[in-house]
Amino acid sequence: MKYKKGFTLIELLVVIAIIGILSAIVLASLNTARAKGANAAVKSNLQGVRQQAEILYDNALNYSNVCADPTVINAINAAITAGGDTGATVATRCNSSNAAWAANVLLKIPEGTNNYWCVDSSSQSKGEPNELAGATACV
Repeated sequence: MKYKKGFTLIELLVVIAIIGILSAIVLASLNTARAKGANAAVKSNLQGVRQQAEILYDNALNYSNVCADPTVINAINAAITAGGDTGATVATRCNSSNAAWAANVLLKIPEGTNNYWCVDSSSQSKGEPNELAGATACV
């Protein structure tokens, strides 16, 4: 009796099943990493808003036009896009007055109980559970 060299059908199916399980685990990890990367993009864009706001303050000695500045608008729009904050606009995410300003954007995935990332004129940069509403400072 001659034996043929090779794998049986069951052996091949077991290997395919193992590869499928491992690839599902890897894909789940990649999605989490991608969402954390989006959160980092939101934070980075809002950090740029803080720097631009201080430049505007140095020129005008007030914060009244922070949310109308094109550079700030572009940075907040980039943060909104990165976080997937559908339906949000700069008008709903940035508030400014003569004395203060604040901006917050929805994070892609919550960080604990914090759904939003907030920056303001008092140098705060932190997560918050709720929107700013009309506030000019992070809570």
